[in-house]
Amino acid sequence: MRALVVDDSKPSRSIVSRVLRDLNFECAEAANGAEALTVLATMARPDIITINWHMPVMDGLELIRRLRADPATRGLRLLMISTEHDRERIATVLEAGADDYVAKPFTPDLLVRKLVDLGVCGDAAARTVTRRPIRVFVCDDSHTIRSVLTATLATDPDLRVAGSAVNGQACLDALTSELPDVVLLDVEMPVMDGLTALREIRRRHPRLPVVMFSSLTERGAKATVDALVAGANDYVAKPTGLNPEDVAARIRSEVITRIKSVVPRGESTAAVQASDQTRVALPGRPSVTAGRERVRGVVIATSTGGPAALAEVLPGFVAAAEQVPVLVVQHMPATFTGRLAESLGKLCGVPVREAAEGMAVKGGEVLLAPGGRHMLLAGMAVAPRIRLTEDPPENSCRPAADVLFRSAARLWGGGTLAVVLTGMGRDGLQGSRAIVDAGGSVLAQDEFTSVVWGMPGEVARAGIAAAVLPLGQIGVEVALRLRKRG
Repeated sequence: MRALVVDDSKPSRSIVSRVLRDLNFECAEAANGAEALTVLATMARPDIITINWHMPVMDGLELIRRLRADPATRGLRLLMISTEHDRERIATVLEAGADDYVAKPFTPDLLVRKLVDLGVCGDAAARTVTRRPIRVFVCDDSHTIRSVLTATLATDPDLRVAGSAVNGQACLDALTSELPDVVLLDVEMPVMDGLTALREIRRRHPRLPVVMFSSLTERGAKATVDALVAGANDYVAKPTGLNPEDVAARIRSEVITRIKSVVPRGESTAAVQASDQTRVALPGRPSVTAGRERVRGVVIATSTGGPAALAEVLPGFVAAAEQVPVLVVQHMPATFTGRLAESLGKLCGVPVREAAEGMAVKGGEVLLAPGGRHMLLAGMAVAPRIRLTEDPPENSCRPAADVLFRSAARLWGGGTLAVVLTGMGRDGLQGSRAIVDAGGSVLAQDEFTSVVWGMPGEVARAGIAAAVLPLGQIGVEVALRLRKRG
């Protein structure tokens, strides 16, 4: 089978071509529509052409129109792959003649499923690709850690170590040739530290998953929180003072789990994506009636990818929350939550504090649940106070968002506005039900902008979200609701 991959981005062409070659396609590439027409004139008829939309010289939409207008190329299979997510824009592509559409970023599984649906490859080939191991790039200045990581990750059939580097600069240099599926990045390194490298990775490859591998020292905790706020997908505490066997055990129990959580795998991922397209409310379109009572408080739940999400959402509405308190549950150990509150406070321009027992809940402040303790509201609705407990974990979490959400529903009722952001698991679902039952409203982050669409996905699929929104729109939406109902 033959394929032509048309995209002005070399990394994007490499990603698509790699998936196609795994399916035994012979791949040709072109950097724009005009170049694609030249390549088509010299190559054997391709079974599939993947086309990016926005390219110089000739864009993808014009290329599709020309291919459909020419009798010699009218019957070719054309798959548009683009960053566009607006439904009307996608409809324009399909009306121009594209057979189907894939939104960037995409998983290999989703691309393969589209190819199966188009009839250019069979289910057997698709199953082969979905079993392709996750390619992990390891960056750590410790030879011992790199060796143990490489050896331990290699024992999992779903993983393959695609390379390693001793510092951030060497990591960036390696990523110019081929992108892995995920980068495991140390924080403290010579030449270029992990935080500096992360910022450059985010500039060059905004959607490449990065998991920080850091020590739990005071310095390491601050750097890790800074990395999470800057866009790291997740972090794992680096074992210290342990023998290699204990380190390997920690890697198997923690590192591998985190890697797999930020890189969706298997046919189940494609199935979930397909079902979500039909079951989840469209962005910005309500699936349940929004609350009308005055907003008395905002409660937020998040986990994996949460620090970066909070860093974007909170500054978007805290200025409108002068009379409304904001309470946040971020799944994170006690070593980090104080640092996270400090970092968010600098971004928001309003007080962001780690909550303490008995603390008064005031408008215009953001309180973050401390790691290892549940946070709930107690007292009267007009003068609530913080209560912290060490009750058993819920949803394997302490703090748990369900605990906070239930207390908000009891105290504020229909005046509760909840936000469920990116995170693994289902924490926040039952609490969101309680808020909706009490007359309050829940907003959920959409799948495309979530690092892990577990927590918000559960709320969206349950049909209890007033709106399912991209991350960049959530802060604005909260601000609008506060102005209307504040």
